[in-house]
Amino acid sequence: MLALIAANASVYLLIAVRCFALVMTLPLLSMRSVSRVAKVALAGYMAFLVLPMATSAEWDGIAGTFGSFTLEYVFLLIGEALIGIITGFYITIIFSAFSSAGQFFTFQMGFGASEVYDALSQVENPLMGQYLNLIAMLLFLQVQGFQRIFLSGVLRSFQSINCYALVHAQDSFYTFLLSGLTDLFFDALMIALPLIAALLLVSICMGILSKAAPQMNLLSEGLPITILAAFFLLTLLLPTMCDFFVRSFSVGFAKLEQLFAEVGTVMGTFLPSGE
Repeated sequence: MLALIAANASVYLLIAVRCFALVMTLPLLSMRSVSRVAKVALAGYMAFLVLPMATSAEWDGIAGTFGSFTLEYVFLLIGEALIGIITGFYITIIFSAFSSAGQFFTFQMGFGASEVYDALSQVENPLMGQYLNLIAMLLFLQVQGFQRIFLSGVLRSFQSINCYALVHAQDSFYTFLLSGLTDLFFDALMIALPLIAALLLVSICMGILSKAAPQMNLLSEGLPITILAAFFLLTLLLPTMCDFFVRSFSVGFAKLEQLFAEVGTVMGTFLPSGE
């Protein structure tokens, strides 16, 4: 193992930087509670697994064009890190849709002031947003999401693109990230819309009853009724939400693979001029 790494040190470092940037931006692995030593070890092991597949003519040319550990080589490292960050950021966008969906209907439930620290996203997150985020993480582990990240986001990225893709196919990356942000809000609205509509009807019914029969004092009982109705609806809709979560993961990975395929087709095997 050490002999293979030492013989291909420059290529290995390029691979390890992309893997480490991916690990540092992935959900769950990017948590502060995960040891940084464990992150570095995981990235190094991933780079070692990818190294035999990435040790080819184009990668040797990329690493050896300007010589190892020069200023130009540092820019190559930065480019590889950006590719890993883009991949991890897109996976984070998928999870942010579930958290945003919880934020949409939290206020209607009566939990608008209940914001707690979310260890997964490392931000202040409403209670229902964190609840859906935890469910999404469990489903992600159940469908072997990290294994698919390794196959779709690591192996195929090294087989398709290199650091020069950020310059020669930057429009594809811009479109990819913007479409991911658009899908974030669309998916969040699709998840939260049934609950928002149902809670709106509950609020309208309580308003009509409070006007028709003021002695019922629904203003004091409205909050418990809304919370109970919201949890009842959430229990009924949770199986459908889980299916939507799984489909979102599959669609996200398919779009990621499609991006690598398109960029790889456009670029071909790119080497600096003179090689």
